[in-house]
Amino acid sequence: MASVLVLTGSPSITSRTSALAHHVADELVLSGHDVHVLDLRDLPAAALLAADTSHPRIVDAVQAVLAADGVIVATPIYKASYSGLLKVFLDLLPQRALEGKVVLPLATGGTVAHLLAIDYSLRPVLVSLGAGHITTGRFVLDQHIDHTSGGPLLADESTRACVARTADAFRVALREAEHELPVALATPA
Repeated sequence: MASVLVLTGSPSITSRTSALAHHVADELVLSGHDVHVLDLRDLPAAALLAADTSHPRIVDAVQAVLAADGVIVATPIYKASYSGLLKVFLDLLPQRALEGKVVLPLATGGTVAHLLAIDYSLRPVLVSLGAGHITTGRFVLDQHIDHTSGGPLLADESTRACVARTADAFRVALREAEHELPVALATPA
């Protein structure tokens, strides 16, 4: 099965975004995928802000991205864009870091006015990092995420169904990518 890295870009410890990302990660684990979650807030802030790509924890984080078959990028939306924490990390990645990977963008926000932020602010950055296979992302309103009561994380059936379809599409894309031959091997001599 494919290896998946989940990047959570929320600076908050009690983050709805992180809760959603962990929920999707748990679903992928149940499907047999090797999934690791990297909460970017746990990386050393000084190294991130100074773009210290030689710091051992930054090196490990970048290597985890490069080694993954699939990457889930989860972010809260602030002022119509992805988080600054996610931005400083993405800036440390090599130019083609997402090439050959299946990428799933997830976002949370307080208003439907941020619904298109995945397509207008996050997707172009992912493409600039070489992502050629970005599955349809999912934006979830904060009010639909209950991360503190101990009950179901996704508060209503409609949201649960939408997130499940998004995770399923990502799983299918990972499976299809596993069976694709690299272009150099697939092209007849």
